[in-house]
Amino acid sequence: MSVYALKPKFQNLLRPLVRVLAKSGVTANQVTVFAAAGSILVGLIAGLGAHRAWFLLIPVWLFLRMALNAIDGMLAREFGQKSALGAYFNELGDVVSDIALALPFLAVPVFLPAQIWAFALAAAVVECAGLVGPLAGASRRYDGPLGKSDRAVAVGAFGLWIGLGLPLAPVAGWIWWALVVLAAITTIKRVRNGVAEVR
Repeated sequence: MSVYALKPKFQNLLRPLVRVLAKSGVTANQVTVFAAAGSILVGLIAGLGAHRAWFLLIPVWLFLRMALNAIDGMLAREFGQKSALGAYFNELGDVVSDIALALPFLAVPVFLPAQIWAFALAAAVVECAGLVGPLAGASRRYDGPLGKSDRAVAVGAFGLWIGLGLPLAPVAGWIWWALVVLAAITTIKRVRNGVAEVR
């Protein structure tokens, strides 16, 4: 089960806004670039900020980013804005955003740098595993248990906890390793399901 399964309901809530944006001339590519740029900015503010409260920006932005990701996809599909450049923006933007929003946690002393870097790398590998599907003759894979939306929930929860100034025991770092394991399981699942689809 993945948070991704809730996407259709989320899209239905956003559809009226998407219609307004389309009529206003907003393009899918503009939304995609804005989402990636916003993630980089929020990551820099949280990671370099002098106070833990800046980490509260992460869960807020992750929710907005999920909405932006849904909006750009709907603009592309439902309003004839699909393009080759848009596909590159969409996929590369997601990877850049994932990394940008994970790296701020390097500034939290209780976490080991290896934990944060391993999570960021695992997130990138998961997305690559999904992207390889069409190259192998399968569909773009979105299998869980740790897809993009699930990672957003995990990172957002960490950001909320830290931003509120709640205490962090050293054992909290092991949650990152658990997420890395879930990412590995997700990668294997996407590969297996992609291969099975082709067969």
